[in-house]
Formats: sequence, C-alpha cells, structure tokens
Amino acid sequence: MKKMHKIFGEKKEVPYLERQGAYLIPFKEIYIGVVKTKKGYFLLGGGKEKGEGDRECIARECMEEAGFHVSISEKICSAETYYKAPEIGYFHPVQVYYMGELLEKVQEPTEEDHQFVWMKFEDLRGKMYLEMQNWAVEQAWERWVRGEEKKGK
Repeated sequence: MKKMHKIFGEKKEVPYLERQGAYLIPFKEIYIGVVKTKKGYFLLGGGKEKGEGDRECIARECMEEAGFHVSISEKICSAETYYKAPEIGYFHPVQVYYMGELLEKVQEPTEEDHQFVWMKFEDLRGKMYLEMQNWAVEQAWERWVRGEEKKGK
C-alpha cells in the first residue's frame, strides 16, 4: 500500500490543541458503521489516551461509542486538519484510519450522545462532520469495493 496522508485546512501562526486519534471504518455488506451525534456523523474512534496505541484506542472507543468488540485489519490512510472549533479554539487533530469489522455487541454504549448506525455509502457520502473523515470514507469505500470485486461479489 502506498502511503496516503492528506492535510486539510490552513495552518495559522497560533497555538493549536494537538490530538492524535485512531478510527475504524467497518463495513457490513453495502453499509458503513458510524456514530451520529447532535453535531453530525463521525467515524468510530477518537483521541488516544496516554500510552495507548491505535488498536487499543479503537477498541476502547468502539466499546464506549457503540458497545462492540472489534476486529481491526489494515491501515487505510491518515489525515490531519487545522481549524478553529467553536468549543475549544484552534484545533489540530491527526487521525489514522483502519478497515475492520464489528464483532459482537457486548454492552450498551457509555457515550449516551452517540447513536451507532449503519448507513449506505451513497447516503453517507459527504455528510461526515469533518472533511477529513469524508475523505477517509471515500478511500475506504474504494478499497472495499476493489476487495469485493476480487472476491467475485
């Protein structure tokens, strides 16, 4: 896999809140699993806690946001953005995206403002809250479709 990383936004000469994060893009047939909040749609995942790797972060966040155990496969891409968030100011998240699947649901989500939903790519396309997550979903969809074509589906 060639390295795919994309930068969004324009960096200004101000201090930014930096945040490293890891995210899962799970597929089930023609559906992609995401969480819906009052702000909009987000990928499953979030910011890494101290000493946490990508896989540990994704496993913890998927449990908190959707209540599922996960299987994480390949890294798809990464992205970062520079923007001013209304609630925290200048923000620079750096996110890594993985393909994978949701296994069994073992609990109710602990993040009550997150609703897990399966959505068709066509209905989700361009509707993620963050532009960089829209881009990541496009990359994952292309990879998933190519993989399905190789399987003969």
